[in-house]
Amino acid sequence: MTLIDTHAHLYDEKFDDDRIDVIARAREAGVAKIISMGDTMAASAQVVQDAEEHPALYAAVGIHPESACVLTDEMRRQLLTWAQHPKVVAIGEIGLDYYWEKDASRRALQRDLFAAQLNLAREAGLPVCIHDREAHGDTLAMLRAEGAGLTGVLHCYSGSLEMACELWQMGFCIGIDGPLTYKNAAKLPDIVREAPADKLLVETDCPYLAPVPLRGKRNEPAYVTHIAAKIAEIRGETIADVARYTTENAERLYPKLINSYSAKTHLIAR
Repeated sequence: MTLIDTHAHLYDEKFDDDRIDVIARAREAGVAKIISMGDTMAASAQVVQDAEEHPALYAAVGIHPESACVLTDEMRRQLLTWAQHPKVVAIGEIGLDYYWEKDASRRALQRDLFAAQLNLAREAGLPVCIHDREAHGDTLAMLRAEGAGLTGVLHCYSGSLEMACELWQMGFCIGIDGPLTYKNAAKLPDIVREAPADKLLVETDCPYLAPVPLRGKRNEPAYVTHIAAKIAEIRGETIADVARYTTENAERLYPKLINSYSAKTHLIAR
């Protein structure tokens, strides 16, 4: 059984003391590949470097809405340069976060940055990894307006079934994380039950959102097995079934995951 953790933050300082051990534990748990997300320019540089150093790691580059700013020409050029790297599989983590941001002008800046990075992903020919927290209406509206020709995933999905159905019709996947295992999961189990098998991905968002029975601890990629097990329970499948189709989905969405690669043969300016 092989799983892919499609959303992690292994650059985070919480992994500084045992990052190599974390990757080894993931491998022992059957997690063969991990996509580590950039969320600032500095973090994006780090995840590209980490992907070059660790065969199991792949990277996504982008600017998170909590770090919203004007995307300068220099930043745009750098993101496009990283996007050419054979282990950079997506533009992400990008999107909208209205939970933390209440100021109208800052929310507008988030939308401008989101639109700019959607356009950048289209130019780069890469899928997008989207953060949407309490911004469901604007996220969906922007994908309708700006998302032509794009595919990707709504990470740590928290929208409605109706929204999910529209996203699936647009070709997007939804990412399922630790909250599926929580008692207050609310509508998410029903969405997972109704989802087409080819539209589900598993992810940890580590070091955040550790699944039950590890809730409250630092999350790590090995724990994605608990999420796959919960999906299997809800859908009446085996964990092997879930591992098979979520891995197939990840490799279809992120074709660079299945391309052979030697970091030493592809050094790129950071």
